[in-house]
Amino acid sequence: MKKGTHEKFMLKAINWAKKGKDTEGGGAFGAVIVKEGHIIAEGHNQVGSKTDCTQHAELAMIQEACKKLKSKSLKGCVLYTSCEPCLMCLGTTRWAKLDQVFFGASAEDAKEAGYLYSDLFYQSNTENRHLEFKLEQMLRGEAVAVWKS
Repeated sequence: MKKGTHEKFMLKAINWAKKGKDTEGGGAFGAVIVKEGHIIAEGHNQVGSKTDCTQHAELAMIQEACKKLKSKSLKGCVLYTSCEPCLMCLGTTRWAKLDQVFFGASAEDAKEAGYLYSDLFYQSNTENRHLEFKLEQMLRGEAVAVWKS
């Protein structure tokens, strides 16, 4: 896909984060899963509304995409998420076999905004983590702005 196409889907994820921030029981994190240029799943964090601590935007959308595709593999799919995935969500991207993950705000940005990850996460090598999990950052400013508005 072209860079502009990636930006378009990342902006959708960031817009979902805005919706989640403004939704009771939502959360200021959004995710979009795309296959062959088509959105398979999109939404925001649902931890509060579902009273389920595993319903981060990434994990919820991976679950939705697997159901829609009737497969535990999301090979051929790309995840766009408003923030760098936590350890739980990173593990899920691996098991789902996503081709790539684009993220907006970094884990450090999340920490500064009051969303804390684990010490293990912060102590891991960022470059190695990004390589291993096929992570690429884009539109950081737009993603961080969601928490500041």
